[in-house]
Amino acid sequence: MSETYRTVAGRGQARFEIRGSVFIGHVDTAETLEDAEMCIDAISTEYADATHNVPAYRVRADPLREYADDAGEPGGSAGKPALNVLQQESVENVVAVVTRYYGGTNLGVGGLARSYSRAVKDALDDAGITERRPHERFTVAVEYDDSGTVRAILESAAVEFEATYEADVRFAVRVPQSAASELRDRLRSATSGRVEFPGREAD
Repeated sequence: MSETYRTVAGRGQARFEIRGSVFIGHVDTAETLEDAEMCIDAISTEYADATHNVPAYRVRADPLREYADDAGEPGGSAGKPALNVLQQESVENVVAVVTRYYGGTNLGVGGLARSYSRAVKDALDDAGITERRPHERFTVAVEYDDSGTVRAILESAAVEFEATYEADVRFAVRVPQSAASELRDRLRSATSGRVEFPGREAD
């Protein structure tokens, strides 16, 4: 996967009406598949009285995971057009849900596809697009004697970290994925292998 990727800067929403039907586009960041599913569930619950809540997402994994569902609309008229916008904008770690309140007039497959596409595009415009580098979070645990050495290495590497001093010293570190492995090797070497890494996760 690329070192940087396009995603939304935050939440976005857009609302418009077409021949009596109200469409509300929602987009948000989703770092994991679980994040995407939680966002879809939350919006579907908030707009439980809507006629349709159509989801789509693109989440960075290995491989990239893409998903869309027509949520009761005619096949290919809703989920695919919503996902197509995410693909065309080349955004990742993004979830979209389009809420529709039916207005009594059928829009046809073409009209639906245009409306669902517009709802996602307008919500993306509202959220704004940004570029991010994939990061990794991990915890560094050491005895007090090695804590100064570890802090000095983290400061020299110019990475984000927070230190907690309890029975041992723990550093919560956030570092670009491309530099994470080398940094852990440096810490192991500097402490003669006394450092431990109790938790790691992508960010």
